[in-house]
Amino acid sequence: MILKQYYLGCLAHASYLIADETSKVAAIVDPQRDIDQYLADAQERGLTIRYVFLTHFHADFLAGHIELRNRTGAEIVLGARAQAEFAFRPVRDGDSITLGPEVRLVIWETPGHTPEGISILVYDAAKPDIPYAVLTGDTLFIGDVGRPDLLASIGVTAEELGQMLYESIQRLKQLPDETLVYPAHGAGSLCGKQLSNETVSTIGQQKRYNYALQPMSKQKFLELVTADQPEAPAYFLHDAIANRQERPDLDTTLAQTVRPLPLDEVLRLRDSGAQILDVREAPDFEAAHLAGSINIGLRGQYASWAGTILNKEQPIVVIADPGDQNEAIIRLGRIGFDHVAGFLDGGMSALADHPELLATTTRITALALAERLAEPNPPTVLDVRTDKEREAGQIDGSAHIPLNQLPKRLAEVPPGPLVVHCQGGYRSAIAASLLQRAGRTDVMDLVGGYKAWEASHQPVPNA
Repeated sequence: MILKQYYLGCLAHASYLIADETSKVAAIVDPQRDIDQYLADAQERGLTIRYVFLTHFHADFLAGHIELRNRTGAEIVLGARAQAEFAFRPVRDGDSITLGPEVRLVIWETPGHTPEGISILVYDAAKPDIPYAVLTGDTLFIGDVGRPDLLASIGVTAEELGQMLYESIQRLKQLPDETLVYPAHGAGSLCGKQLSNETVSTIGQQKRYNYALQPMSKQKFLELVTADQPEAPAYFLHDAIANRQERPDLDTTLAQTVRPLPLDEVLRLRDSGAQILDVREAPDFEAAHLAGSINIGLRGQYASWAGTILNKEQPIVVIADPGDQNEAIIRLGRIGFDHVAGFLDGGMSALADHPELLATTTRITALALAERLAEPNPPTVLDVRTDKEREAGQIDGSAHIPLNQLPKRLAEVPPGPLVVHCQGGYRSAIAASLLQRAGRTDVMDLVGGYKAWEASHQPVPNA
């Protein structure tokens, strides 16, 4: 048996290749949209990808089932409760798909995160009566369970899903302690609230350490799993719907979006409402950028923040260091943001002879900020961290608007000089660029964020 996990850190997403080494038949589970790694591994091992499973309709990324179907002819397999525009094999509780003499897959319907959710039990011929592993999708995570509130806006209430989730978790707890648990997400995903950094566990370990698997009533379970969930980005609903639809595959969209644009065309698009997305690192962006750009650095949680900050109605133009534009556009494609008009040909070098088009962002150190705050007319400090981060400590007198809410709350930001900070500096660069794009001219970014403020031994009041 072959069971390989692929982990995509920027989306905290795990996908899987399962194959029978005798028959050379393979299945891919919960694939990301760019599928070359699965095809390369299959070719290297002489495998035929015959099936592509979605454990559920994902909300945080656009899955690669359409791409695998188009490239390999693989059959799409979904839970029987799924409704989709494309042809698929509906599988019900207890259904079995045999990959060959060594590997058998058994389906359990495990709704709760979504109504159509399934888990896939993987049986190895060496121990035919004991599931070697269970691929739990977003039903059971390492250290957490899937949140039941994401689909409440499209016809299923969080309470209904929570009750389903409780029953699904009780059932999964009955699996043997040694059965390996392979989820679809890890730490950093917004599909839960306290996912572990570990990417594999066992049923026994989860029964011991996962708060949601402890003995409790259904009502207590509902209270726990619905409390303190992070706010879901608006693009989640878009992707949850898009994963049900027949749509162009990634190769088709990239042929239209990965194209160089001359500066004149970029300026025309900007002036007509396009979103200029500069994916360079914050120090480079803040030293000089095309006025009106939004900075979301490619080296951070780029796709998630792009999906949170950008909208689906206006075209996107990418500005990147030469060689990075393909990655920037592909990663937008992973979340279904296919409305990219192209990228600035030559990157920032195209602006070398146009200083009148450039803007800068002032960077301020923690010590310099402390001095400014002691002056008679100090700047306003804007904290763009989450509520939970702020509860752990804050800069005295600072205002607070979480970054995911900032685009809709720009009018609430106090006038006058402004210093923006997050925890480490990534999110504050996004926030500063949004504020400058909205016309704020006196914005500073705290270098190193709140961590730098603490490290410089500045006063930190208890929240």
